[in-house]
Amino acid sequence: MNREDFPMLKQDIIYFDNGATTLKPLILSQITSEYYNEYSANAHRGDYDISLKVDEMYESARKKVQKLIHAASQDEIIFTSGATDALNKIIFGYFRHYLNQGDEILITKSEHASNVLPWFELSDELGLVIRYIELDDDKKVTMASVQKAITPKTKVISLAHITNVVGDIRPIQEINQLAHQKGILVVVDGAQSVPHMKIDVQELDIDFLAFSAHKMYGPTGVGVLYGKKELLNQIHPIEFGGGMNASFSSDGMRIYDELPHLLEPGTPNIAGVIGFGQVLTYLEQIGMDQIRIYEQDLHEYAIKALRKVPNIVLYNEHSESGIIAMNIQDVFAQDLAIYLNKYKICVRAGNHCAKILKDELGIKNTCRISLAMYNTKEEIDYLVKILSNPKLKEEII
Repeated sequence: MNREDFPMLKQDIIYFDNGATTLKPLILSQITSEYYNEYSANAHRGDYDISLKVDEMYESARKKVQKLIHAASQDEIIFTSGATDALNKIIFGYFRHYLNQGDEILITKSEHASNVLPWFELSDELGLVIRYIELDDDKKVTMASVQKAITPKTKVISLAHITNVVGDIRPIQEINQLAHQKGILVVVDGAQSVPHMKIDVQELDIDFLAFSAHKMYGPTGVGVLYGKKELLNQIHPIEFGGGMNASFSSDGMRIYDELPHLLEPGTPNIAGVIGFGQVLTYLEQIGMDQIRIYEQDLHEYAIKALRKVPNIVLYNEHSESGIIAMNIQDVFAQDLAIYLNKYKICVRAGNHCAKILKDELGIKNTCRISLAMYNTKEEIDYLVKILSNPKLKEEII
């Protein structure tokens, strides 16, 4: 789909590392250059024409994000530097003041570091208890396992909507329904889901959501924190400075702005936010449903093709997303990635920032193939051909 819009593909590479970051459409660099060359003023600071245009473009991007995830208000959309920044703002800005000693947080061992380490830190600070929801044989989260993990002390469930290694799609709507019946709040890491499927935060009844622009064809250094307004109004800023205050005086008096600017101190990544807004228009024209259908078909094709590769180990062949974790028997994951690079095939090797998943998989490092809308069945066929080389192990060694 739309391969002609991505200049990097002209380098004749096969890019299967979309879970780390996606390639960027030409329109992104064009709109970014336009900002820097034609109206490069600060946001929410000036009363002159080019500054007012910046404000218009910046807030237009916020409205586009609101529309993308169907938030009730654009005040519920906070721009951050990425999903990691958004999760830290949620955890240290809200839950630091909400949780008490002995309260329990439920996560899984397949979570990304950004949804693990902040909880570890807060747990040490407040005396909280981290507990893990069991994964089934396919390394998936089931409603039965969620129900089993919940105790009277459970106050938060924090899960990726789609995990970045196993690639399972969690039943977020059902988890939210169960959690809310028990007075439990739910944090959703949407870094791997928002770029690939339609998300309706109101229908799913999501309390907090975090995601990044760069994983959905947008710029690096831009992310989104969504929260229900009644929850966001209780967040304590963890950063203070210009752009988030209405007034302050020498005696220590200060009056802070309202949402969303309260949580956006300093000069933001203006070019990035404006560029992200343009990318969201681009994705809307394609259609998130169309992207989902195309990637589902591609994933099914890839799994069937990869099963034929000699000595392959597929760790998540029953997942529903475009993420495939694999190895070749007796070949170190990074060695395989370096070998594939000789053929201009880009994959990710390692633990993928999910370092405690080894407790579930029984292995520390895997090669990850993560698909996007510009990938093709022909690219998958070529990957399978290279992996099926009978002399692969000899050439790697």
